[in-house]
Amino acid sequence: MRILVVEDQKKMSGFLKKGLQEVGYQVDVAETGSAGETLAGDNPYDLILLDVNLPDQNGMDTARHLRSDGFKGPILMLTALNTTKDKVRGLDAGADDYLTKPFEFDELLARVRALFRRNTPEQTSKLRFADLEMDLVSRKVIRNNEVVNLTTKEFSLLEYFLRHSNRPLTRTEISEHVWDIHFDSESNVIDVYVNLLRKKVDVPFKKKLIHTVVGYGYVLKED
Repeated sequence: MRILVVEDQKKMSGFLKKGLQEVGYQVDVAETGSAGETLAGDNPYDLILLDVNLPDQNGMDTARHLRSDGFKGPILMLTALNTTKDKVRGLDAGADDYLTKPFEFDELLARVRALFRRNTPEQTSKLRFADLEMDLVSRKVIRNNEVVNLTTKEFSLLEYFLRHSNRPLTRTEISEHVWDIHFDSESNVIDVYVNLLRKKVDVPFKKKLIHTVVGYGYVLKED
């Protein structure tokens, strides 16, 4: 899942980016509201973390602009303003949730997970396809009752395949959700990681699940 953090304080944005990446999210950072709006218009973010106090405009105005520009995903506002009136204003501006600073990072992660569940009601903490199962909470992958050890990036790649099983995915789609804005579209890194994932998820087992769609990309499906 890909997240945009709109936060002008470098220490805070760096803390959020590092922490979110460590649990498998792909994260981009914008330091102003207008920059956040531009990135949101150019990239398919699954969630936006939005600070209220931005240098160029109020985060509540940014939330309104994002909604008017068509952003449908969840928006979680981060702010030191903690009165009921402030929270109501944020929610009315288009936010889905409101977290006051300072906060525990575990609470932030819980709210992010809750927003993802709320926006995809069918989603549970586990993703399954054929004899493959992924637990998003424990970050464990099991195939045919055997534990499959994956790196953070491999886990994110497999999660994207599982969320879109049986649908051919282009390399562009994969890069937009599993990598960040610094991804080099001319590189072969996606093919490299797909091969690494295959060695762990497919090679040890009789049935192959990750297939190449010649001239297009890849698909997770049963033979």
